[in-house]
Amino acid sequence: MAFKSLRVLHVETGRHLYGGAYQVLLLLRGLASLGVENILCAPPESAIARAAGPYATVVPLKITGELDPRLPWILWTAMDRWRPHLVHAHSRRGADWWAGLVAWRRRIPSVVTRRVDNPENAALARLKYGFFGRIIAISEAIARILRAQRVRAEKIRIVKSCIEPERFGNPYPREKVLRDFGLSQNSTLIGTVAQLIVRKGHARLIDVAPDVTGRYPAAHFCFFGQGPLMKALRRRAQFRKVFEHVHFLGFREDMDRIFPCLDLLVHPATMEGLGVCLLEAAAAGVPIVAGRAGGIPEIVHHGINGLLIDPANERELLSAILRMLQSPEEARRMGTAGRHLVEAKFSLQAMVQGNVAVYREILEAS
Repeated sequence: MAFKSLRVLHVETGRHLYGGAYQVLLLLRGLASLGVENILCAPPESAIARAAGPYATVVPLKITGELDPRLPWILWTAMDRWRPHLVHAHSRRGADWWAGLVAWRRRIPSVVTRRVDNPENAALARLKYGFFGRIIAISEAIARILRAQRVRAEKIRIVKSCIEPERFGNPYPREKVLRDFGLSQNSTLIGTVAQLIVRKGHARLIDVAPDVTGRYPAAHFCFFGQGPLMKALRRRAQFRKVFEHVHFLGFREDMDRIFPCLDLLVHPATMEGLGVCLLEAAAAGVPIVAGRAGGIPEIVHHGINGLLIDPANERELLSAILRMLQSPEEARRMGTAGRHLVEAKFSLQAMVQGNVAVYREILEAS
């Protein structure tokens, strides 16, 4: 089959355009530039459904959640209508179950991208991934977990996430960001960009904040993201008496302009498939302190573009933050090294071509 005549049906159920959904948008754009016809099944109110129009035909995925019984029927109908040569499931939330099963029943080759590093029930994982011809892991860490669960190793391929470094070349003036956040012009901005959920480590960061602000009164912790722990984290900041130094700034669509204004990114996650926010920070030249977990060490090279710590060890977390604040020249050097690392190893072209190689492989095998 000529690649320009290829029709791929993608399934992405994420509501917001960050993390995995943003990677899907980049892939759609890259595939469209190669002449691939993309069909995207996505919730009609999702950000990717609105953004994907130039690169894909969007099929509304009107579901209420991953257990919505309409999902397999909608996917069946979409495959019947569009007759794709290949199905690519990009998210969980039921898509990784139903897309593979429905494609298998319709005898359409399929591939799934796995972005998270949390272990699944091994037996269920082998059953689920058995319907797919290939499983794309976005990091070596995720591939190791899949192999540990005895998912067939010959099906696993690694295609890492990417970033567009040029997006970070037009930052807001720093004084504007500080003014918008209600902070003084001499403030030091320590950012965390993640959902407000337990495994991202916000609580531990709040717990070390008093020691940081006690030594550096101009330090402010900026939490970008939303999630179920918002109220609990606010209470924790009040209890630790650092509420005036911890700022909950919600989900921002302009992080590409904010990132370069940060002095440090701290990501004490205990689980992470790879960490797109780390790629973004590196692309913006921001030094990083992050947990030695999941795929994070594939982005953060200790002593080169950041510091790796045991995310459960508050003493290590505090020590790493203080080292960065005490040594601004070293921090700047790490920020520069991070930018070079991203440009060399996490390019858009490499991500698109990696997926294309998997497509060719699975189509030739079918």
